Amino acid sequence: MVIQSWTEILVAALQNVWYGVISFLPSLVGAIIVLIIGLVIASAVKMIIEKIVAALKVDAGLKKIGLAPFFERAGLQINSGKFLGLLVYWFLVIVFILAVTDILGLYGISLFLKDVLSYIPNIIVAVLIMLASVVVANFLKSLVRATVSSAGLPSSRFLGTLAWWVVAIFGLLAALIQVGVAVSLINTLMTGLVAMIALAGGIAFGIGGKDYASHLLEKLRRETEER
Repeated sequence: MVIQSWTEILVAALQNVWYGVISFLPSLVGAIIVLIIGLVIASAVKMIIEKIVAALKVDAGLKKIGLAPFFERAGLQINSGKFLGLLVYWFLVIVFILAVTDILGLYGISLFLKDVLSYIPNIIVAVLIMLASVVVANFLKSLVRATVSSAGLPSSRFLGTLAWWVVAIFGLLAALIQVGVAVSLINTLMTGLVAMIALAGGIAFGIGGKDYASHLLEKLRRETEER
């Protein structure tokens, strides 16, 4: 009787496992099919985007605005089509993997992938902010150099480089804030930087311009008394 009961328990356990596997197979097959279709679609979209960007000659435009040297210093080449293609490719792959996890009932992984998808737009915006900051910095650098040189003032190269670094640093900080990296620290640094500039300007004016300030105040006092 004991051996028979053990046999019945073992058979029942094996049957439950088998029924579980059989019931899971349709979901597994469906998930594999969805994943294969997703990889095919993602690869096709990647190729289309690369061809569109190449036809629009975006890389040539980026080189004209002066971005090529920064990529070359990092040992990279400008290939915006490949970058955008890979970005869209992995976005679509994650979307289809999210569908697969929902089919298989892996809800923990689904929540994680949803967070990843919601974070991707922040990365795109941060990259655009950096590109815009570099473009504006290059423009201001040339403008400041030309203006200072035409005015016959010295240190045109220094002032142009200073303007470039100011814009680039502010663009970097804005990009870091966009992706949520040390937001409170960056806000503190920005506040401290503005306060430092204001304090330095006040001290410089107080030390170097006190005589002129006294002259202006005396002139204002005389005009007020005459009226």
